[in-house]
Amino acid sequence: MKQLVQKLSEGRPFVLETPEPILEPGFVLVRNRYSVISAGTEGATVRSARKSLVGKALERPKEVRAVLELFRKAGPIQTYRAVTKKLDAYSPLGYSCAGQVIAAGEGVAEFRPGDLVACAGVGYACHAEIVAVPKNLCVKLKRDADLRAAAFNTLGAIALQGVRQADLRLGETCAVIGLGLVGTLAALLLKASGARVFGLDVDPAAVERARALRVGDVWSVGEPALEENILLQTRGLGVDAVVVAASSTSLDPINLAGRLARKKGKVVVLGDVPTGFDRNPDYYPKELELRMSRSYGPGRYDPEYEENGRDYPPEYVRWTEKRNMEAFQDLVYSGAVDAGALVSRVFSLDDAPKAYDMILERKEPFLGLLVDYGPAPTGETPSPKRAESAEPAKREPADRLGIAFIGAGSYAQGTLIPNLPTDLNVRRVGVATRSGATARRVANKFGFDVAASDARELIRRDDVNAVFIATRHDSHARYALEALDARQNVFLEKPLCLTLEEFTALKSAHEKAAADTNPPRLCLGFNRRFAPLALELKKRLSGFAPMSIVYRVDAGAIPKENWIQNPEIGGGRILGEVCHFVDFCAWLANSAPVSVYAAALDSGAETQDTVAVTLKFANGSLANVCYFANGSTKPSKERIEVFQSRQTAVLENFSSLQICGSENYRAKAFQNKGQAEMLSAFLNSIRRGLPSPIPAEEIFQNTLATFAILESLASGREIPLV
Repeated sequence: MKQLVQKLSEGRPFVLETPEPILEPGFVLVRNRYSVISAGTEGATVRSARKSLVGKALERPKEVRAVLELFRKAGPIQTYRAVTKKLDAYSPLGYSCAGQVIAAGEGVAEFRPGDLVACAGVGYACHAEIVAVPKNLCVKLKRDADLRAAAFNTLGAIALQGVRQADLRLGETCAVIGLGLVGTLAALLLKASGARVFGLDVDPAAVERARALRVGDVWSVGEPALEENILLQTRGLGVDAVVVAASSTSLDPINLAGRLARKKGKVVVLGDVPTGFDRNPDYYPKELELRMSRSYGPGRYDPEYEENGRDYPPEYVRWTEKRNMEAFQDLVYSGAVDAGALVSRVFSLDDAPKAYDMILERKEPFLGLLVDYGPAPTGETPSPKRAESAEPAKREPADRLGIAFIGAGSYAQGTLIPNLPTDLNVRRVGVATRSGATARRVANKFGFDVAASDARELIRRDDVNAVFIATRHDSHARYALEALDARQNVFLEKPLCLTLEEFTALKSAHEKAAADTNPPRLCLGFNRRFAPLALELKKRLSGFAPMSIVYRVDAGAIPKENWIQNPEIGGGRILGEVCHFVDFCAWLANSAPVSVYAAALDSGAETQDTVAVTLKFANGSLANVCYFANGSTKPSKERIEVFQSRQTAVLENFSSLQICGSENYRAKAFQNKGQAEMLSAFLNSIRRGLPSPIPAEEIFQNTLATFAILESLASGREIPLV
């Protein structure tokens, strides 16, 4: 299918051929008929992307600081990879559209194929022929709805949320500052609600356009006696509320709002303006109430609502972002709001890049810009791709390895794919990601033959004999089970899984596959055991003698809103990252863990990511894993101290090693956590018919020990593993 994207490095929107999105549970697959180009949001995105690297840096001081910190901690190579990934990514454009349902995913009951719908959401309701949208960001339309008008769905909901924040009653007055697309929609909604509207803009063309649309009493901000006229029209009171829908770096809009509002009135910030208003003579003496309008409404930025489809009860949250969209569509359908009158130009998808030149050059007046995808082909009844059952394939050792990547996020693009060995005869067959644009970009950059959105396409291919899974944690077990069922060799980025039920299923599937003549290999991304200095440390320790290990990790804080902290998506930091350190200690001790005890810092936070873990091993060794998120990130992240047979060893951040004892040893090197060595060992094991470089029993026993950490934290007890 075709999709409109841009690169941050260039700022040139272009149409790209990408894989069609797959239908996931809780999602709706929609063939677009129209989508709206937002001159404000999308125009700013393209304008920023067209700036030089210096210009981009000046606009993003926070990101620049993050890059400098990454350079300090990870060095130039990792920093370069991270920056180029960001700059060269194909970023989807668009976030408001309307079309026809192709199919509804599992758990979606309100939509059927053929339904007309309007959709919302950055990354979902894109400028693309087919989009996959979560059910809470999709609303059903009447069968005779005008899809041109319905495509304004997202912007209408944004404007409506601003109107709700103004909280006006019938007959009250409101000024709208900024008569762009969202401001004009807000004015039309206010008028439909029975409020008296005063529209203001600095652009004479916007003023004339608003007058033609009859949004209310409209003035140019530069007109003389503007404030006196509005005061006269409100009988000396001032307006009850002001909606600031302008986009400006100046304080003028917010200060003008303060002058227009009556005493104890409300100022609602709907547009992108600074809020450092002058305290006097208006905001403080009038005791004005400043309110922020958060995008489409309640539910916005909440992944549980937007991605997982969990609604808020209407008796407690009357107007969510979806219910705002439904209300807007009701007003459009009834004719109370004429959204169709906002359309200035309509572009085909192939010509859509010209719209952004029009936005940036401002050579002609415009308001609403639409992308027209044309009607669906006559008689077409498309259906989404479904999983197909197949007999397990017999895969023999091969001189040439065909690899496929499922998932290609930051870690895959920055660490895994660049570290694939080049000295082996490896063919990069395909890459699959949820975003077709990302799959296409990764395929082009890293030399994969196929870009896909459906992982099953790659898992079942005969020319693939190694599947790398680097998706979000909640899908690890699902894809690994499918790959093992297809008798694929599997490299799975940690963690193995998020639940004990998944653990049991994976262990059973692996044991079943292991009975084959040439069983598939299962390797988990426990790369630290392959680090050169870690191998040197283990070589210099005294065989299997018991040892004491202290593994300190200065992890740094991650907000609870981050997907990693979500128990259902990321599993939390213990399952997601502490598993690394459990595995390393077991590998270093040459023994299996037999019991686990853990305690967490009671900080009042909802997350448990400052923990001390004690591991006992079968050979008498002891390890303490201190995973702390409450410290500074300036010291080295990882420090490993080992005490054994009158020797003391310190491995600092996998870049320096010191051993004191009967023979002293000291080594320094660039930080190397063993990713390249791990990948090479895994692919070599396939080519040569060798066992997996990480024995499966160690993968399962060390993962089980990680689950025991959670059990110990919950119970306060030491958890035996045997």
